[in-house]
Amino acid sequence: MAGIHIHDIELAINWWRERSPSPDGVTACAEVRALAEVYAYMVYYRENEADEHSMPPKARDAWLAWYASTPDAPCIAICSTAQGDAICKGCGRTEDEVQDWPVLSPGEKRMVWRRITLEAKAWRFNRYAERARASTGSDHPAAETFPPHPPEGAA
Repeated sequence: MAGIHIHDIELAINWWRERSPSPDGVTACAEVRALAEVYAYMVYYRENEADEHSMPPKARDAWLAWYASTPDAPCIAICSTAQGDAICKGCGRTEDEVQDWPVLSPGEKRMVWRRITLEAKAWRFNRYAERARASTGSDHPAAETFPPHPPEGAA
């Protein structure tokens, strides 16, 4: 089961709120309402993840539309798994995750993104973060998704 983390549901809701703002300050678009129902159940049942395959179709479609707006792979084109590392120093994915990436579902990919973001050990999150923050290309996440810049001298 690939779980969609509640944080991703929140990001999708806010993405849709920006794309389709309320005309009267009260009414939400259909996509926000569909995602909000999933979010409400998650909060009520104290669940951190929703199964991507059992989500209601409208909520899944709304989530997938948001997902399509995010960077696909965390790769920064410095792959150390090709040199025998079990975990890539560049992006933080395991060798299996790198190899299987094209066949992973969107939920599985987001689970990997969440793990490597929380770990924040890969070069994508430290040595090359400044370049990614400065980039405006579609292959980099928005600057606000990165952890705060480490203090001078921190590794």
